[in-house]
Amino acid sequence: MTNGSANAYLRTKVMTASPEELRLMLLDGAIKFARQGREGLEAKNFEQSFSGISQCRAIVVELMTSVRPEVDPELIERVRSLYTYLFSQLTEAGLEKSPRIMDHVIELLEYERETWVMLMDQLTEARAQGRDPVAEARASLDSAQAAAPATQAGRADPRPRLSVQA
Repeated sequence: MTNGSANAYLRTKVMTASPEELRLMLLDGAIKFARQGREGLEAKNFEQSFSGISQCRAIVVELMTSVRPEVDPELIERVRSLYTYLFSQLTEAGLEKSPRIMDHVIELLEYERETWVMLMDQLTEARAQGRDPVAEARASLDSAQAAAPATQAGRADPRPRLSVQA
């Protein structure tokens, strides 16, 4: 495949992808560039390491800023915290020239990717059953917000909790 046709293919793939698929592409790109940065550090090829780490950081910033807090603001804040941590680790790895730190970043990105694929599978299954999981989540949030005064009066918060730990 020539470079021009590869670019056309990628452009078409991006333009026709669902939001979930776009996020998966970003995670794949972050992993790819993190590995390039790590390889550059290992080989003491600092131009390669700078390029890979810089591109990975740019993708992490995109992942961090593209999450929308409408459905679960607390969960989104935890996800943003993970991406902030990854960004700081990428910066530290570049400054310290540390393949070990890059290994940790790659491990976290791969875990994030696996988690995202599982979520995509759940969304596909729900949609195949005729359900709209996004609408269900928004409805759940709306009912939780409507119950907020009762929550403040001593009742338990009805929203499920999810912990994202690095």
